[in-house]
Amino acid sequence: MIQVRKSEDRGHANHGWLDSHHSFSFADYHDPAHVQFSVLRVINEDRVAPGEGFPTHGHRDMEIVSYVLEGALEHKDSLGTGSVICPGDVQRMSAGTGVRHSEFNASKSALVHFLQIWILPDRAGHAPGYEQKHFDPAELDGQLRVVASPDGRNGSVTIHQDAFLYATRLSGNAAVSHGLAPGRRAYVHVARGQVALNGTALVAGDGARVENETQLRLEQGRDAEVLVFDLP
Repeated sequence: MIQVRKSEDRGHANHGWLDSHHSFSFADYHDPAHVQFSVLRVINEDRVAPGEGFPTHGHRDMEIVSYVLEGALEHKDSLGTGSVICPGDVQRMSAGTGVRHSEFNASKSALVHFLQIWILPDRAGHAPGYEQKHFDPAELDGQLRVVASPDGRNGSVTIHQDAFLYATRLSGNAAVSHGLAPGRRAYVHVARGQVALNGTALVAGDGARVENETQLRLEQGRDAEVLVFDLP
């Protein structure tokens, strides 16, 4: 079964400096039908104005993944980490027993557009941690590239959960498939462009919950960039 949630049905908040769309309940937006899916708790599509950002604040017991689509995101945290995240980079911050961080648009002239993803950890109380990896566009073109996993396989960032995040870019006749083991679920998020999932058309901002399916097929992409979550 594939249940599509259209882009325009997401929660939306515009704070001037921040324009954010919420696939799941977040902050002042609450929808009891869309609180989380499996261990996937948050997908926020954020656009942050030049020089603006999220001042230092705290988190606990959450795996936070940032995926930049355009621009540059500057990160600082209480672990002593400082970095700039650009397209092709995937950042993982394990909040664990507690971490404080800030995220700002690194540019004074250009917007930063990124996805903020929260995944519930397998247990409370992990030590806080940070990791950042870069994936060249060629690694995503016409193939599913694992970018986050519980064991860091194939150079992916490591998360404290039995969940896998794949990314792909599709155009023209390119197609990718992903098998789901019995009992596994999936969530597909279209970051940009348009694509067909098992024959169902999706456009940028759309999400799809997948249950009781054995195979996912993404095809008919038009400048598509897609994230696929394989979930328990």
